[in-house]
Amino acid sequence: MKTVLLLPATLLLLGLVVPAAVTAQQIDAVQLYSQDELLDLIKTNSHLRQVRADDCQLVQDIEARADIMRLPAYQFLYGDMLAYAVCVPRNVERGWDLMLQAAAQGLPEALEQVGRYYHIGRFVQVDIDKALVYLHEAAAMGNLNAKLRYAQLLVDGYGSPVDYEQSYRWLHHAISADSATHARIQQLLQQLAKKMPERVVANARRPVK
Repeated sequence: MKTVLLLPATLLLLGLVVPAAVTAQQIDAVQLYSQDELLDLIKTNSHLRQVRADDCQLVQDIEARADIMRLPAYQFLYGDMLAYAVCVPRNVERGWDLMLQAAAQGLPEALEQVGRYYHIGRFVQVDIDKALVYLHEAAAMGNLNAKLRYAQLLVDGYGSPVDYEQSYRWLHHAISADSATHARIQQLLQQLAKKMPERVVANARRPVK
């Protein structure tokens, strides 16, 4: 994994005090994920596992990027850490607020997670209307998990019939190498197709320009 080394100037920029006793070698040993690396970890749901694997050494830097720099990927990461008590004391309220901030900045993974939590009632009360809004936004930005969950809600009778065609289009043109995901897509497509006239289904299958 590529790393970003935190130099003294960077630490000072973030408002972090560098003790005089800390040597250059110790500072160089501190490694932080780049934005792209963190997004890859989030997409594979391995971000919390990686923080644990790093022996919780990066908590202060993650918090600074979430609270001071307000980077959405780090807001998402630190929010998850707080919600699940990974390397920090559990603080669900603050963790949820950070997840919402990341979603408000348009991070697809945060939009999907907030929508999923509203759907299943984790940390918050079940709110299908809010779930649909967040999942729709994440799906529109290409998040496959959001496309699947959004389609399932429509199949289950939630949402509006006017959204069937768009949901079908998203899934019809979705790409996945996972056989289980592929099978689920096929099942949802069949269920959505039953809710629409054939001409609408045919239109949804047209190549996306």
